[in-house]
Amino acid sequence: MCYHSDLKIIARACKSLATGEKKEEKTMKIKTVAVLGSGAVGSYFVWGLMDKCKADLYVPAKGERKARLETEGIRINGETYRPSIVEPKDIYGVDLILLAVKYNAIEEAIDMIAEMADPRHTIILSLMNGVDSEEKIEKAIHPEHLLYSFMKIQSTRVGREISFDPDRTLGLFYGYPGVDKEDGREDLLALKELLSDSPIHYNFCPEIMKDLWGKYAMNIANNLVQAVLDVGIGAYEDSPYVKELGQKLRDEVVAVAHAKGIEISSLMENPIMKRYAKKNSAYSTLQDIRAGRETEIEMFSGALMRMGAELGVPTPVNETVYLFIKAIEEKNKGKFDYSDEE
Repeated sequence: MCYHSDLKIIARACKSLATGEKKEEKTMKIKTVAVLGSGAVGSYFVWGLMDKCKADLYVPAKGERKARLETEGIRINGETYRPSIVEPKDIYGVDLILLAVKYNAIEEAIDMIAEMADPRHTIILSLMNGVDSEEKIEKAIHPEHLLYSFMKIQSTRVGREISFDPDRTLGLFYGYPGVDKEDGREDLLALKELLSDSPIHYNFCPEIMKDLWGKYAMNIANNLVQAVLDVGIGAYEDSPYVKELGQKLRDEVVAVAHAKGIEISSLMENPIMKRYAKKNSAYSTLQDIRAGRETEIEMFSGALMRMGAELGVPTPVNETVYLFIKAIEEKNKGKFDYSDEE
């Protein structure tokens, strides 16, 4: 089976053989950037790269969404940003793709990436929460330059307006498994060069898989109990019961990671991170529930449960919280609205 991008590679290879072209050695540079998704994370990169990339900063979109973005732009911290809104197929071979969609949109996003990415040189970063999006991309696209990454950003979405504090945003964390220095790969150096004179905060991780799973554990521990109870993040400090529930969720992530050969227990020894947000703040899952949106519970507990089942690691607390949040989603959709019945 050939993918869309594979056919183009084969055609170009045949042309090179026929004409005797020789491959030129070039230093990798990032000049064109596509931000796939314009929620909190995507907006951070639109905000941070707009001045540097200008017309070479793209937001790929189709249909009604493309028309809306062309008309309305993207509202970030009270300002309207207007990156280039394009069809994915029109920017094949873009230098960098930043994947920042919700987990339930990943399959559609991968199809769009296949229209944009030249697997030989396009750098791809998945900025999604969770630990399995890179694996999904790798299976579908076969990119040579798939870096591992995650984001730390506290943001608020009201309607289509995204707000965040740039000074308190820790930003992008990235790396490649087994590479402990940035000069170990040209794509890591190219990314650093792009970000070095931008307002985006970035951090190279010599142990990216460990850090990625550590972030996953903290997301599950912090997001889910708060979402079920509909309380501010201060509850993790003020309630021993909320704190213990979060710890039990986190411990199950640690156990699954251990079964996969990734040790994160040392990262969890002091799990209370410095709190930048107010006590009444909400993490993403509670924000989604309050807005009536579908949550990313499949990426959090759902994915962990599947991995646990494959590895023989029980995840009963995550299974219970998963059921609670799925039931809350049903409630938000009106499934339990019995007001007109006797």
